Amino acid sequence: MSAVFALLTTFGLGYLRPASGTWGSLPTVGLAAAIVAVGLGPPDHPVLYHVVLAVVFVLFCWATVAGGDRAEARWGTDPSNVVADETAGQCLALIALPIADARFTAFSLVLAFLAFRVCDILKPWPADAMQRLPGGWGILLDDIVAGLQALVIVQFVMRVV
Repeated sequence: MSAVFALLTTFGLGYLRPASGTWGSLPTVGLAAAIVAVGLGPPDHPVLYHVVLAVVFVLFCWATVAGGDRAEARWGTDPSNVVADETAGQCLALIALPIADARFTAFSLVLAFLAFRVCDILKPWPADAMQRLPGGWGILLDDIVAGLQALVIVQFVMRVV
């Protein structure tokens, strides 16, 4: 398996069933939880936390765009094996989490995960339109929009409710 296909499938998670997109979202949440658990989360080390998320985001966006055409040629349009888009989109929902204590942190991580998965599955406008674009951009952009929608939901719930 080439490096691009390893990234496209988020190191094989895209082959897991059911709900391969859910499997592809979990590593990003796990990484954010690990960063917070070792004391490097947004309150104390916001630059480090966000740089790590940005690196993951850029790497998996690149893989999706770079390998999207080959993945579609191999597996069909917007293949379920490709979950790099979910890995990247989940990063956006995890930006600027307001973390205060362990219970609050756990809730915010779960909320970010659930909000992203709901937005990714339901594809509210304009995510549905983005999915119709060809190749890697079509695979990726609906998840970027879903990640931004989830970000808004998380920020609203965590800061207002």
